[in-house]
Amino acid sequence: MPIQNKSIAIVGGGPGGLTLARLLQQQELNVKVYERDLNKDVRVQGATLDLHEESGLEALRKAGLIQQFYELYRPEAGKLRITDKYGQIKLDDHDSGEDNNRPEIDRGPLRKLLLESLEPGTVVWDSHFLRMEKENNGWRLHFSNNNTAYVDIVIAADGANSKIRPWLTSISPVYSGITIVEGNLYDAAENAPELFKLVNGGKVFAFGDEQSLILSQKGDGSLAFYTGCKTAEDWVTKSRIDFSDKDQVLQWFRGAFGTWGPLWQQLFNGEKISFVPRPQYHFPFNQQWKTQNNLTMLGDAAHRMPPYAGEGVNMAMQDALELAECLCSNEYLTSEQAIHAYESRMLIRAAAVTQITLESTAMLHSTDPVGWMTRLFEG
Repeated sequence: MPIQNKSIAIVGGGPGGLTLARLLQQQELNVKVYERDLNKDVRVQGATLDLHEESGLEALRKAGLIQQFYELYRPEAGKLRITDKYGQIKLDDHDSGEDNNRPEIDRGPLRKLLLESLEPGTVVWDSHFLRMEKENNGWRLHFSNNNTAYVDIVIAADGANSKIRPWLTSISPVYSGITIVEGNLYDAAENAPELFKLVNGGKVFAFGDEQSLILSQKGDGSLAFYTGCKTAEDWVTKSRIDFSDKDQVLQWFRGAFGTWGPLWQQLFNGEKISFVPRPQYHFPFNQQWKTQNNLTMLGDAAHRMPPYAGEGVNMAMQDALELAECLCSNEYLTSEQAIHAYESRMLIRAAAVTQITLESTAMLHSTDPVGWMTRLFEG
């Protein structure tokens, strides 16, 4: 095993980073996860995640966590309704009777499951990464709390805006043409009763005017939602919207979705509500970089893409599985050989999935997304 007796730092405590930590600890390796959150409870986690058989679920199986996953997943969360912009249902699979082959789990419970599978002290909280430099044969990491850590190998799992990625490549992401405004409405049964009933424990995909509105119910009774609009890349800045001000966001929504039915404005009824604008980017299909012997990356840091194919978390967890297998294999004599094997396969896989995702992104914001989705679900 090329990384025997080496210290490993995973920067970022999302599903990909935590899955990798679990898999490496199964091989009794020395691994720490450096996470910027102050503690495990400080941040509200996002919407539900559908895990796929060949990626997310396979990683949990190899991590010995599949039984615990099925104790926590939400069978109803994968049920989907497709509507037009007035809320008229065009496709409904709630009564299909078919088993969901992409079981869903809220991001919070998945993170909790992975955290509790790790040895005590594995996650070093309040470790907001600032920079690093080479030291001896490894890296010296610096964090905003003035702490530092020396490690032999660094794995960047720090998301779409990775601060570590520039140590590997200068390749910039490409704007997809779509900007999402992500929101979360609490106590949805009380604040948005019609929408809560429409979602019915699962998801709603609504389309109109080459725009999308995706809603998903979470286990805590809240509704997570994502607006998808074609905008200029710098729209978030030029719009001058204060996304911490509900009234400003509502004013924008009433204009941008002005031809949509009044039903959707219930999303702004609650007092406890949050918004985050997210321009959607992807990396070029042909991205490559020179393999290093003590640095690599996984998940969005390596291959960010829009969410319209449901592949993000699955790609990250598959990355974790394949990277762990390479690093722990006796097939490779050096860590550089192991990392090169992982990166070569990962980049090919990421290019193919990015292509599929961009095709889906375009179709969901086309003139006939309802027809396309209906044909897709009907095979």
